[in-house]
Amino acid sequence: MGAVTQGEERFDRWWNTAGDWVEAPNVRRGGESGVQRLQLPDGTLAYVKRQVGHLYRSLRHPLGRPTALRERDALIAFRDLGIQVPELLFCDAQQAQGGWRALLVSAALEGYQDLDHWYAEGGGQALSEAEHERFLTTLGEVLARMHRHRWQHGCLYPKHIFVAERMGPEGKQFSIALLDLEKCRQRMAIDTAARRDMLQLRRHSSWNAAQWRTLLYVYQQALGRKIRGLEP
Repeated sequence: MGAVTQGEERFDRWWNTAGDWVEAPNVRRGGESGVQRLQLPDGTLAYVKRQVGHLYRSLRHPLGRPTALRERDALIAFRDLGIQVPELLFCDAQQAQGGWRALLVSAALEGYQDLDHWYAEGGGQALSEAEHERFLTTLGEVLARMHRHRWQHGCLYPKHIFVAERMGPEGKQFSIALLDLEKCRQRMAIDTAARRDMLQLRRHSSWNAAQWRTLLYVYQQALGRKIRGLEP
């Protein structure tokens, strides 16, 4: 039996950590995936995604590749684009006779709240009309930046879009972060990535027609093109 490498030791340390399940292991893609929350010794709140045999297949990876590695690639790419995402603390995958095991560890987004809870708790209603338009503008610009580089989120629900507020000289300002990049991939064309994500967001959002038009206008201006089929 070969010597255990430093990488293997680190993987095993993360794998054996214990935390509270925030997403119990569920069976998908022929394997299992779940997420635990734990506090690290330095006080950092972290989320550990554990996967066993949880794979995706593509032309490049016809035999399957852990979805955690695809999410890692997207996290790195988005950060390089200036899109706010959780800080990546650790990611690795191991293949043995029993199949693939994969880990993705990320730091919690301090001060952010997902849109579903933000609206449910009155965050949107507490804004003036100008502030809410500023929020939609910020969101539209972030989504356009993602799609300009042909990235499709693949699961663009309000619960995967996070917002943070801060006071500025002209009222509230907003920061947007994107989570759950497990299904992210780069498309051949901007329109393909944009249309599928935006239609998905429209179906699952609570914005009225006027608010959607505001978001769509800013988004398409930042994107530099009009995407057909997105009008309310």
